[in-house]
Amino acid sequence: MELKIVNWIREYCIDNKIKCLVVGISGGIDSALVSTLCAMTGFKTIVVSLPIHQDKSQLNRANNHVIWLQSKFDNVEFVEKNISEIFDNFKSIFENSDDLSLANTRSRLRMTSLYHISSINGGIVVGTGNKIEDFGIGFFTKYGDGGVDISPIADLTKTEVRELSKKLEIDKEILLAKPTDGLWDDGRCDEDQIGATYEELEFAMNFHDNLSFLDNRQIEVLGIYNDLNQKNKHKMIPIPIFKKNGSN
Repeated sequence: MELKIVNWIREYCIDNKIKCLVVGISGGIDSALVSTLCAMTGFKTIVVSLPIHQDKSQLNRANNHVIWLQSKFDNVEFVEKNISEIFDNFKSIFENSDDLSLANTRSRLRMTSLYHISSINGGIVVGTGNKIEDFGIGFFTKYGDGGVDISPIADLTKTEVRELSKKLEIDKEILLAKPTDGLWDDGRCDEDQIGATYEELEFAMNFHDNLSFLDNRQIEVLGIYNDLNQKNKHKMIPIPIFKKNGSN
């Protein structure tokens, strides 16, 4: 599967005269896999770390991944820009912000930074969202980490991401780390926010059977999945457009 994804990225770059690939990394498995696949294309790959008051363990995993990548591929460049001060200035201007709006602001500041780096290098921003996040529960920030040019792993479940990452020998510490978006001061992981594991959500996403066969936890997870799917539907469908000559 990895070669199919690599060839898909490479062909996109050739067809669209793209000079380089820009990937934001967090110390998590999704961005580690995507940056590896991009490096495998042979195209210049700029791996970017954009800490905002980041947990040191996340930064260490990201830095170790970069060291590993650069030991294997000579087309990988690393950029690290601490944008905590920008975030703090933004936060001081909007005094009444809540935790969720600030978490989304972190993601959008990173998106803006990635596109700046992409623009000055003639590149594109490569997405790191998986299938559950992008098409199941909409677990991403609109115009934040959802603001990308291509999405190489958006059709892969978290289980498939882990399997492929293991095959490519990505750092074991990254493989075992709890998934987190790194957007919260209290360090909450994805499961804390969602209320279910990715494996449980994969079950819910693929469930098309009779509820009578489910146990209480499976019914609860199905409810979590359906609620988030409906709540975040606006992120996962095209922006509605009023059409003056036709039905809407």
